[in-house]
Order: sequence, then structure tokens, then C-alpha cells
Amino acid sequence: MPAESSPEPSLTPADVKKVALLGRLALSGAELKNLTAELSQIVGFVSQLAAVDTDAVEPLAHPLDAQNVFREDEPAASLPTSEALRSAPRQDGECFLVPAVLGDSGSA
Repeated sequence: MPAESSPEPSLTPADVKKVALLGRLALSGAELKNLTAELSQIVGFVSQLAAVDTDAVEPLAHPLDAQNVFREDEPAASLPTSEALRSAPRQDGECFLVPAVLGDSGSA
């Protein structure tokens, strides 16, 4: 028996502003208005799925009959350090040298 359909959900501009803030997006007034309408429509489409009877449908991990096509994982010799560092823009013979991200380490 299909689920009762609920009223179409509607997003407010405040909802969209909150999501934009979480995504670090700056929206103009026109963008906010357009996105509020578009996202409300998308949420409405998704809510229609609640009306579909899925009682006889088995859950899927993937929509296609997928198989693992990868080769067996077998131990092998590693790439020599000199080979791995060959095209590095900065290296010290043992490691890649990159700019410090969490503070000044003084070595990179």
C-alpha cells in the first residue's frame, strides 16, 4: 500500500541562506530568490518518492550487477625513492619538500 503523500515541502530564503553559509557561498538577492525556488522544487520531487510502494523491492548496494574487476592484490617491490623523487619540484634526496601547512617548520 503506497504511503500517504505529504504536502510539498517548501524551503524559505532563510533555509537557503543557512545552507549557503555552511557551503561558504555568498549569494546575491537574485541568486537567493532563484535558488530558493529551484531547491524547493528539487525537495518536492524527492518527497514524491515517499509515495512509491517499495515493500516488495529488495534494497540495493548498486543499481547494476557489478562485479569486482580488479586484479588480485599481491605484494610487489616498491618504487625506488630516487625514481619517485625524480620529477619532484623540491626534494632532499629522501622526501618531497612542500610548503608548511600547519605552521613554519623552517625546512621547506
